[in-house]
Amino acid sequence: MTLARIFGVAHVPRATDAPDEAVLARVKAGDVDAYEILMRRYNRRLFRVTRSILRDGDAAQDAIQEAYVRAYTHLDEYRTPGNFGAWLTRIAINEALMRKRTDRRYTSLHAPVADDEEERPESTSSPTETPEDLAAGGELRRLIEKAVDRLPDGFRTVFVLRAVEQLSVDETAAYLDIPAATVKTRFHRARRLMQQALQGDVEAAGLKAFDFDGPRCDRLVAAVLTRLKNL
Repeated sequence: MTLARIFGVAHVPRATDAPDEAVLARVKAGDVDAYEILMRRYNRRLFRVTRSILRDGDAAQDAIQEAYVRAYTHLDEYRTPGNFGAWLTRIAINEALMRKRTDRRYTSLHAPVADDEEERPESTSSPTETPEDLAAGGELRRLIEKAVDRLPDGFRTVFVLRAVEQLSVDETAAYLDIPAATVKTRFHRARRLMQQALQGDVEAAGLKAFDFDGPRCDRLVAAVLTRLKNL
C-alpha cells in the first residue's frame, strides 16, 4: 500500500480529457465557463498544497480562490506550450505564502530547518487500538492528517507534493524554488517523522486524506466563476 493510495491520488477522474492548452484556448476566447474544467482538474492539488502551508482548510480555500482569479487575470503572461498545472500551482503557493507571512509563526520554505524541528512527533494513537479499529471509525485518516500538519514547515509542503501529489524531485524543487538536494533531504526526513508518528499505521490502511470533492469543490468553482463574470 503506497502513500499515494492512502491519500487518494491514484486515478483521479478529470472533468474532461481535453488538454490544458485546448481548454485555455477556449477561456482566452471568452468562454469563462470553460475555466471550470481547469478548476475541477486542479482543485485537489491546490487545496493540498495551500493547506500544507496554512494548515487551515478555510484559509486554504480562500487562497485557492485568489489564485484562480489571479491566474485568470494574468493568462496573457502564461506562455504556451507550457505546464499550466505547474504555473497555477506556483501562483497558489505564492498566495498561501503571502497570507502566511502575516502570521508571526511563519517559517519560509526556503529557510534552513533547525535540527530541533526534527524532533519525533508524539504518537497520536492508543496502544490498544488496532489499524482495523482505526480504519473502521475513520480515525486513521484523522491521524494521518494530524501527523502531516505537525511536520515542520520546511518539510510539510515537500511531503505533500512528493508523497501525496506524487510530483518528482525536480518538479517539487521548481514549484517551491528550492534546490533538488533540499527536496530530497526534507522528504526523507519527513517520511521518517511520519513513520515515527504513525508507527506503521499508514501502510496498513487505504484511506483518503485532504480530499477535495463534492460540495466543497462545487462551492469553490461557483464562487470563482461568479467573481470572474463580474470582473
